[in-house]
Amino acid sequence: MTNSSHAEEEKKVRETVTNFLLSSINIANLNDDDNLFASGIVNSLFAVQLMTFLEKIFVIELGMDDLDIENFKSVNATTAFVMRKKGWQKAEAGPS
Repeated sequence: MTNSSHAEEEKKVRETVTNFLLSSINIANLNDDDNLFASGIVNSLFAVQLMTFLEKIFVIELGMDDLDIENFKSVNATTAFVMRKKGWQKAEAGPS
């Protein structure tokens, strides 16, 4: 995946995750690095809803190994997790 297409996919994932969070929880401002669990914005029940949403929207399957709060603690962490699960990696700079 080229770096520009990686950035486009990452932006789409981030927007999708952010929109889901904002439509599901009552919060005025949500920063991409806000820790959703430490701040009390979300709880474990909501985490299950988020994981179900991610599986459906991004057509990914979450296994027991994926159930790590670090994967879902913020918009950025969730975006990075989805990008890894989809195999959407940045293009590596090869030799010239």
